[in-house]
Amino acid sequence: MSDVIQLGPLATLERVRKVRQEKIYKELLDRDTTVLFEDPLENDMVLNMGPQHPATHGVLRVLLRLDGETVIKCVPELGYLHRGYEKLAENCTYVEFIPHTDRLDYLAPMSNNVGIALAIENAMGIEAPPRAQWIRTLVCELARISSHLLATGATAMDVGALTVFLWTFAEREKLYDIFELICGARFTTSYTRIGGVANDIPDWVLRKIRQWADEFIGQLEDVEKILCRNRIFIDRMAGIGYCSAEKAIALGLTGPVLRASGVARDLRRDQPYLLYDQLEFDVIVENDCDCYARFMVRLREMRESIRIIYQLLDHPIEGEVKLNDPVHVTPRKYEIYTKMEELIADFMIINFGPPAPPGETYTAIESPKGELGFFIVADGTGYPWKLKIRSPSAANLQAMPHMAEGSMVADIVAIIGGIDPVMGEADK
Repeated sequence: MSDVIQLGPLATLERVRKVRQEKIYKELLDRDTTVLFEDPLENDMVLNMGPQHPATHGVLRVLLRLDGETVIKCVPELGYLHRGYEKLAENCTYVEFIPHTDRLDYLAPMSNNVGIALAIENAMGIEAPPRAQWIRTLVCELARISSHLLATGATAMDVGALTVFLWTFAEREKLYDIFELICGARFTTSYTRIGGVANDIPDWVLRKIRQWADEFIGQLEDVEKILCRNRIFIDRMAGIGYCSAEKAIALGLTGPVLRASGVARDLRRDQPYLLYDQLEFDVIVENDCDCYARFMVRLREMRESIRIIYQLLDHPIEGEVKLNDPVHVTPRKYEIYTKMEELIADFMIINFGPPAPPGETYTAIESPKGELGFFIVADGTGYPWKLKIRSPSAANLQAMPHMAEGSMVADIVAIIGGIDPVMGEADK
């Protein structure tokens, strides 16, 4: 039989393909050959979730191996931002690196600024004046509420409750207005300085903060009512992403993720800094070890932050907001414009950086997401020889494979929301 297919001159390409397929099938049947087709439902499927998926809270790629709808293997992959902040820090003076910390956990820039400022001051052996410490404590708790609001709203939105996201976002807008009154910026604040803060907070802004705090409690109660009694939300969160206390400790988890596993670890209480040893607040702990427990920890911690803010507003500390140390701290502007010595000191600090004595220091704060630490290796110059960042988002994401394996693929968004990572600090 000839292999040449006899067709008319007007035959189309589709007709040629059809005739060839029929010829092949006829030859297979003539040879009594069995044609096997693989059933995809009987095999594992590998699914790339992210990095563009909105529920990944940033540039996070999660590689899933699925058996039907069940996750049998989960590998979170970091690195898509390619930021290189730790290497960048080696080529910045201590002063120049402070604005970069706004872009770590960009949902709580005020808190990041305080963390790096404390780390640099610890390396230099100096301490900010009491008024500056009072202001830093205040803005840290405002940043904690801002971060927890977005974590609560985004988690609710990921599992289908869009209304709560709109409510929490509206409250964050009010906080951004307050941040703008404090330092002139809403998002990337760069408010702290080595030895203090950029400027004092006027009394009328403090009254605005108190007014917002009074109104915020009612808004928080509305969020509790709509979520904590919602059967769909509870079913999507309760029992999902289980991580025991022993496993959480072994993985190095911190912050609300650790406290939701029943471990009462909070650096504000265990290793006090700023004014936290003078304030009354409870370390919030839940024992269910699941996504709903993590949600409840953040919800209750916002109440404790309001409690701390009221204590600070009721007992203000007066005085200077920046240390008078021309070797390490930039002088005040009016002194720079009127005195030659201060002008020279400002020039040296801005261009060459404030010197830190050779040595190694590690300083950590309780950021909204957990332990944010800075390990500084100083060599006596105004540049850090090495600066390593212990970011809570990177550490907490280690628990994702443990939480996800055995869950349904739809539970992944709830697990990510419970961890609440920000990839700006996870991928340094």
